[in-house]
Parts: sequence; C-alpha cells; structure tokens
Amino acid sequence: MKENLLIDKSIAFASRIIKLHQYLIRTKKETIISKQIVRSGTSIGANINEANYGQSKADFISKMHIALKETAETEYWLKLLIMSEYITEDMGKSLLKDCLEIKRILVASINTAKENKQ
Repeated sequence: MKENLLIDKSIAFASRIIKLHQYLIRTKKETIISKQIVRSGTSIGANINEANYGQSKADFISKMHIALKETAETEYWLKLLIMSEYITEDMGKSLLKDCLEIKRILVASINTAKENKQ
C-alpha cells in the first residue's frame, strides 16, 4: 500500500518537475539546471517503480536508496533555483514540500524493508 502511494506521489512530482523544466526553458531561457533537475526529479519515480520489481529484498533496498539519492539531488537543485531567483519562493516551497514528503516516505520504506529483511 505504501509503495503504491509512493509511486503515485513520485509520478505526480515528476510531472511537476517536467512542467518546471518547460517553464525554465521557455520563460527563463535556462537550460543547464533545468536539465539536471528533470533528470533527478524524474529518476526518483523510475527507481521506485523499478524497486517494486526487484529480484530480492536487497535489490529493492538498493533501488530505493538510489531513489533517495535522486531525491536529495532534486532538493539541492530546487534550493539553488530558489536562491538564484529562477523560480519564486512560493513555487519552490511547494515543490520542496513534495520532494521532502517523498524523501520521508522513502526513508520509512527503506527502514521497514531493512527491519523485515531478516
């Protein structure tokens, strides 16, 4: 149940990141950071989805850790976009809120998987 929620949230987040990417390219003419954030922001859900088809519990945990790393990278790019004023603080806070929510769920899922591993 938690993984389905996580997949749904990560897909919705990826969609917002893609829209952010389009906004940055069209409106701000920014290509470097927008490419970075679209890669990391969409990779989160891809790795979560892949984890659900892992060959073992260890594979699941490994893929979820990759998703967690991508979440941390996306958080970094969002903070940089806010600080450099490419996006408004309100826009950034909303995206950061979603990113941090996914991060919390990932950490809880990883911890649960590790506890149930033995």
